[in-house]
Amino acid sequence: MQRIRLRYTKRGRLRFTSHRDFQRAFERALRRAEVPMAYSAGFTPHPKVSYANAAPTGTGSEAEYLEIALTAPRDPERLRALLDESMPAGLDIVEAVEARTSGLADRLTASVWELRLDGVSQEDARRAVDAFNAAETVEVQRLMKNGVRTFDARSAVVNLEIRDLTETQSSQADRPTDQPCAILRLVVRHVTPAVRPDDVLSGLRAVADLAPPVPAAVTRLAQGLFDEETGTVTDPLAPDREAAEAHSTAEPTAAATASA
Repeated sequence: MQRIRLRYTKRGRLRFTSHRDFQRAFERALRRAEVPMAYSAGFTPHPKVSYANAAPTGTGSEAEYLEIALTAPRDPERLRALLDESMPAGLDIVEAVEARTSGLADRLTASVWELRLDGVSQEDARRAVDAFNAAETVEVQRLMKNGVRTFDARSAVVNLEIRDLTETQSSQADRPTDQPCAILRLVVRHVTPAVRPDDVLSGLRAVADLAPPVPAAVTRLAQGLFDEETGTVTDPLAPDREAAEAHSTAEPTAAATASA
């Protein structure tokens, strides 16, 4: 059984699709592309698709991941292209690798987010960010299944900073340009309960009374392991690519040794 790991995006208006909407669209794409999927056992078999840490509805993303299991081998890049052709524009399959290591979900321990605050000046945003970073704890509330829960939004935040408008990753269609605007870059660890970008926005409101006049445009730029030395979030598919390269290098050597 071959396992393929895919990275996909949620862009533009498709950021408002729910995870269930994506699942339905992806399973249709699997059928259209005639992917030889492996299925679960039981009375209601389902294609073996494993989703990892999906972004909340309403947020864009450049770094969503899933894994599929196949009953017959396929070239990852060819498979990616076929699936991408069958998906709606905005839900784009942008990368595919053969799974040669274990624990993809275990490598998704942190995310990098971009928060675009239209109607907020750079000065007000900087004041709020400084107050948030200086605080030891920032308590926020969120409505959960078991009621309203209070938790600390500060401890999970590795880095929160103001970025220049020229560095934004948001699409032009997502951002008006005739009003003040502040761009925040957020690196947050995946903890329990999960601290989401809207929790950090609630924290900015709590410590500095920062309340954007319109909802923030939020985009996940990356997710993966957090590197303590560099302060960056690493590519979770890199170990699979490195293993594939090592395997392809070893094959000619093994063939040469056998022929000798």
